[in-house]
Amino acid sequence: MTETPVEARGLVKQYGRITAVDHVDLTVNRGDVYGFLGPNGAGKTTTLRMMLGLIYPTAGSVRLFGRDPTTEGAAALNGVAGFVEAPRFYPYLSARTNMQMMAAFDGDDAVSRVEAALDTVELTARADDKVGGYSHGMRQRLGIAAALLREPRLLLLDEPATGLDPGGMRDMRALIRRLADGGMTVLLSSHLLAEVEELCDRVAIVRAGRIVYEGAIADLKATATTGYRLRTSDNTAAIAVCEAQAGVASARLDGGEVHLDAAEPAVAELSVALVESGLRITALVPDSATLEDLFFRLTEGSTPGETEVPEPAADVVGGVA
Repeated sequence: MTETPVEARGLVKQYGRITAVDHVDLTVNRGDVYGFLGPNGAGKTTTLRMMLGLIYPTAGSVRLFGRDPTTEGAAALNGVAGFVEAPRFYPYLSARTNMQMMAAFDGDDAVSRVEAALDTVELTARADDKVGGYSHGMRQRLGIAAALLREPRLLLLDEPATGLDPGGMRDMRALIRRLADGGMTVLLSSHLLAEVEELCDRVAIVRAGRIVYEGAIADLKATATTGYRLRTSDNTAAIAVCEAQAGVASARLDGGEVHLDAAEPAVAELSVALVESGLRITALVPDSATLEDLFFRLTEGSTPGETEVPEPAADVVGGVA
């Protein structure tokens, strides 16, 4: 199939007078590792539930590979899997038994994929242990293994690294990267910006139920005003050189460095002028905004009528109960 993995248009969800999701438009293209970012209560999980047909939108539409989950039901989820909030299992059963039960519910030849899925998430050695004894990170990985039973082309993950220790975050990041490198499209909801910046190609940033940015991370960074940081053998003298140089503005000393605004050609000329003035340059680097900087610019503060909406309980698509 050639349809786009996810298209949401004008998506709205209201609970009484509260609007949890407010005319969301987003597109996840084939092969994307797509980050869906926003503060807690911004409407991310509610949006994912509507995408998966777990709740009905008040208005708008969602298409998964061109199919509408609100009208086509489970048939629209062919090739789609994932979990919303934490995946749940029978704690008194082993991981392998849990997987075999879910594969039986899924039908077809899903049972034949149990061992490969456990191996992909690196749980084969612990597959016969009861899930009740698993760490949070192991249960998250088992949730992804359950989703893989469906051989998904689109994997939706809601905060998969939340609550993990640094080692668990590293393992989760490596797992998602392996799946994406294998050709799977991934939509990743998260508020862990460093993880998203490392993993994702494109992002949507949501605030109070509204999309405030959608596009490539690189394009978002390009919209930010960037400058340069300069360190020399004499920063006070360097400021004087900067002030005399065409195309260089706002040179100021801050934290043992000179911060300045300039286009790249002017910076090249500045470096020559600094050396000709007898100054030794120890650093001259771009001072680019991080995804975290840009996220807070777009999401911090409040506007009249904004209300955080508590998210409902967890749901899973792909066999996890």
